[in-house]
Amino acid sequence: MSPTVTNSSEANGNVSAATARAAASAAATAEASGPQPVTMAKALNTALADAMHADSSVLVFGEDVGLLGGVFRITDGLTATFGEQRCFDTPLAESGIVGMAVGMAINGMRPVIEMQFDAFAYPAFEQIVSHVAKMHNRTKGAVKLPMVIRVPYGGGIGGVEHHCDSSESYYAHTAGLKVFTPATVADGYRMLREAIDSDDPVIFMEPKKLYWSKDLVDLLELRSAHSAAASAGESSEGRAAVARPGTDATLIAYGPSVPTALAAAEAAALEGRSLEVIDVRTIVPFDDEAVCESVRKTGRAVVIAEAHGFASVSSEIVARVQERCFHHLAAPIRRVTGFDIPYPAPKLEKYYLPGVDRILDAVDDLQWEN
Repeated sequence: MSPTVTNSSEANGNVSAATARAAASAAATAEASGPQPVTMAKALNTALADAMHADSSVLVFGEDVGLLGGVFRITDGLTATFGEQRCFDTPLAESGIVGMAVGMAINGMRPVIEMQFDAFAYPAFEQIVSHVAKMHNRTKGAVKLPMVIRVPYGGGIGGVEHHCDSSESYYAHTAGLKVFTPATVADGYRMLREAIDSDDPVIFMEPKKLYWSKDLVDLLELRSAHSAAASAGESSEGRAAVARPGTDATLIAYGPSVPTALAAAEAAALEGRSLEVIDVRTIVPFDDEAVCESVRKTGRAVVIAEAHGFASVSSEIVARVQERCFHHLAAPIRRVTGFDIPYPAPKLEKYYLPGVDRILDAVDDLQWEN
């Protein structure tokens, strides 16, 4: 498997147009100072470009990530800027994509590969579990695998099965993998840069429905902050964030469920309840200290996730919190998750996904009357 170089005049014209778009976008980003409205997609795209500028061993490949710029345009302009040797399309063969990335990582490269949709990664699962996760341990630390597997995941886009899975539990259960999932635009940039810098393999779960969410961020400041943190050996890896402070109960969420939890906290405030929202950020490694500090303070907790509830990341969070905070709990921990069924048809997904009303119902069930 190798990048295909097309020399036709039509392809060259398309590359030239893409180059112009990429140059214009880069210039606009470079000139912008101070906070600007930025989408998650733009933050991820900028993070990839900055990492490729900073380190020539970083390369990007996957299905349609080259000239097209990816289904969600996260890799838009990278081929035009860095050439087809550093951002290129592959055949439709996920196992081959991951296998090639393993070989490249062993030989000193830092591949960043894209699984076009969450469930499309399943054909590569054997490679991920048997080789990506185990190579470092298998070689007694002699071989590192600095590679990132980007997985667009979750629902909320009106997609069908195989396009809206929440597959994070499979990866979190596999020792040897780190699992990151950003919920904000700033974290999209920050966490992807840190994932690429990591000498360990990272499964980078990108919430599809948040790609076009916007926040006011300063990309130049984020870039400078990352450089300073990297020079100092600092990282936000394994650190949860308090997305909203509160005192009455804790909502624990990650990735696509964080904005939903924040909306529920806002609605609860109108009813006189103060809910703290914890953004887990990195599922593996997990920040027990920050999560449990919040639960010990509030005495009540609800875990929110789009994935199925049975044998899930949400199950693990409940177990960890219960083990560490049992004597501080005023009520059993509740969960609001996707139902234990295959992902439904687009018209039904609003009933399947956790929503504000379901979260508030769970909060109401936290034994407020003593």
